[in-house]
Amino acid sequence: MYTLHIANKNYSSWSLRPWLVLSAFNIPFEEKIHPFPENGVWDLYRTFSPSGKVPCLQDGELVVWDSLAIIEYLAEQYPEIWPSDKAARAWARCAAAEMHSGFQTLRNNCGMSCGLRIQMPQISPALQKDISRIDELWRQGLHTFGGPFLAGDKFSAVDAFFAPVVFRVQTYQLPLSQTAAGYVRQLLSMPAMKDWYAAALLENWREPAHEQEVLDAGILIADLRS
Repeated sequence: MYTLHIANKNYSSWSLRPWLVLSAFNIPFEEKIHPFPENGVWDLYRTFSPSGKVPCLQDGELVVWDSLAIIEYLAEQYPEIWPSDKAARAWARCAAAEMHSGFQTLRNNCGMSCGLRIQMPQISPALQKDISRIDELWRQGLHTFGGPFLAGDKFSAVDAFFAPVVFRVQTYQLPLSQTAAGYVRQLLSMPAMKDWYAAALLENWREPAHEQEVLDAGILIADLRS
């Protein structure tokens, strides 16, 4: 059985991606949560992850330590993780790679915190550029491949890569087109997404740097965590 090392579900956008793939495709795995410590993660996370970061997947003696690499590794054994259609698969890989390496302003300005609701006083041009590009990608995928998921009628890896954005949209009430907003609702309704969200709300860990990052983005409207 696989072992997936992750951090706090409320905060860890990178951990969500492979966790969601494993859960949505009913792939057996053991989950190990390592809460973000206040004094940095390097020494703690290096005990199981070569990069000192999460997520990290263990398959026996084999270790895979990057979210995209983890999903590609899993897809070698579970091909249904990517769309079966060639065109949809190519588009999905491009969109997932763009998310994996880009949208830095969104990451920096809108840290993931599933349980908080923040009202942003304004959206900078740089942040709006990221939001607009994501909206464009979502509309393109839904229109081209028929939806309700980005690359067709079934959940695939590309949806997992944008799942943290969906939680950010919910937290910060980010403006989207009607089509993109419908996709947010679609992903939030998935059982695996509901499971992650429910677990995130039950966490009692509070890491000051992550908390402050989110509060710096705007006005706190609600804290739904226990």
